[in-house]
Amino acid sequence: MRIFLFLATFSALATAVPQTLKIGNGGEPKDLDAHIVTGTPEFAIIGNLFEGLVEKDPKTLKVIPNLASKWEVSEDGKTYTFHLRKNLVWSDGSPLTAKDFVYSWIRILDPKTASEFANYAYFLVNGEAFNKGTIKDPSQVGVMAVDDNTLKVTLVNPTPYFLGLVAHACMSPVPQKAIEKFGAKWTRPENMVSNGPYVLVSWQTNQEIKVKKNPKYWNAKKVKLDEASFMVVENSDTEEKMFRTGQIDITYEIPPEKLENWQKDKSGALQTFDYYGTYFYRFNTKKPGLTDKRVRRALSLAINRNDLVKYVTKANQGPALTFSPPIPGEYVPTPRLPSDLSRLAEAKKLLAEAGFPEGKGLPTFEVLYNSNALHKKLAEAIQQMWKTNLGLNVTIHNEEWKVALATIKSGNYQISRAGWIGNYIDPNTFLELYLTQSALNQTGWSNAQYDELMAKATKEKDAKARFGFMKQAEDILLDEMPIMPIYYYKRNCLKQKKVKGWFHNLEDLHPLKYMSVG
Repeated sequence: MRIFLFLATFSALATAVPQTLKIGNGGEPKDLDAHIVTGTPEFAIIGNLFEGLVEKDPKTLKVIPNLASKWEVSEDGKTYTFHLRKNLVWSDGSPLTAKDFVYSWIRILDPKTASEFANYAYFLVNGEAFNKGTIKDPSQVGVMAVDDNTLKVTLVNPTPYFLGLVAHACMSPVPQKAIEKFGAKWTRPENMVSNGPYVLVSWQTNQEIKVKKNPKYWNAKKVKLDEASFMVVENSDTEEKMFRTGQIDITYEIPPEKLENWQKDKSGALQTFDYYGTYFYRFNTKKPGLTDKRVRRALSLAINRNDLVKYVTKANQGPALTFSPPIPGEYVPTPRLPSDLSRLAEAKKLLAEAGFPEGKGLPTFEVLYNSNALHKKLAEAIQQMWKTNLGLNVTIHNEEWKVALATIKSGNYQISRAGWIGNYIDPNTFLELYLTQSALNQTGWSNAQYDELMAKATKEKDAKARFGFMKQAEDILLDEMPIMPIYYYKRNCLKQKKVKGWFHNLEDLHPLKYMSVG
């Protein structure tokens, strides 16, 4: 009997061991307020603390019900009625109702919030007008709580990707009481109230952000992972070593010189898949020398994209000949950029026409990148290409993630490293970035015809015609060249064998609630 009791007790203790996961998260998050931040390091965490009306299946990316159990769409495609699940609560136990969505969507539009994702709510009737201050009354915006469990949303135009947009974490509800009580400090662990499958436990600056399972989450019974830590490691060599020594279970930081060895590794740790994003450089079109599109075009034509992905990144990325990545069978923009140096003569001619023959007279440009081994290698390679091919002197400078974001937002840069991952599978998620009013258009560039074509695309119901407007807009973008596309992303990740429920998908979505270890 004693042996039986011992074995039973041992078994109970074994099953009680919490399931934990440690994920390399790159840079230190700027904040955990979905209305304030824009970066991948931030949303990798936020997406597990907050959830919205709908979500995307991590296997298929199909939009599926979440806080809303169902919804109806009007015949004209302009009105959505969402029905929230019964008895939804925040992590502090207080009720979560349709009014929380109204507050949150008005907050993202409020000019005082200064959200760079405000344009996500421009699809709402009067959303843009409220954000720009021409309408002061928030009740005139197309979102209202019919009752505690019913949310009515009215759009300016039918928007085929609207549900995919609503699935983004920036459209999740945020806690009004906590925000009003603690202000900017509401995202600290001791103050945060959330509604997702996890709650924030601790935040050690430049070290670790820890979350644990939220027992009040509506679907908590199906959440297997008890805890997770997002490790802040700015150095990719260090993070890759931490993976090899078992200190991290998932990492995306694989130094280029080590990737080849991992590609030969037979353990199955390396995960490689297509990723709906573009790596690019942005030009500050307000800075001397970069005000002329001929200079910007020359810089873009004088890099060898094939060589960059073959010899520098070495990760099977495709050279970006457009800004928005092609969507096979749906949207294939016309390639406007060379993959090699076949148009170098044109680049030199453009410089001469701009008054800078062989680069003479141009200021010394500086490339800003956030601290990362791959970004550094790419910057050095491009620096050398511009020197060899155009005779330009270019310097490179790195800053930590949060600092770099602030520098770019202030406009205190000439050329900066950038990347954009589609928040839904549609070219609009890329092309809307460079609308004149976009807060994420940090180049100083503006083009009325581009804005007009994108506005037509927004109103167009026919998919073929809509994509046609977008292709015309992208042609303008690549002619004016406020940005320099370099390559389309390919995701390379190291994952420990014990991690389950992690699926490849174009958006690289891996919600913790679907994952487990063992």
